[in-house]
Amino acid sequence: MIITDANGTPLHEGDSVKLTKDLKVKGAGITLKRGTVVKNIRVTDRSEEIDCKIKKTSIVLRTAFVQKM
Repeated sequence: MIITDANGTPLHEGDSVKLTKDLKVKGAGITLKRGTVVKNIRVTDRSEEIDCKIKKTSIVLRTAFVQKM
């Protein structure tokens, strides 16, 4: 299974990505700003989601809102 970012670039374990849109995180009460860099992502078994840690909080992000660095 190939997991790609918003531009179609393949993503792999440990890659760094940046957000392409401001995202409100439900339940955490925080807003992730556009351009925020997320390091060391983890690939999930769903092709449209990645797992990462932002501000010591584990979050699942949709690949449509990230761009590989």
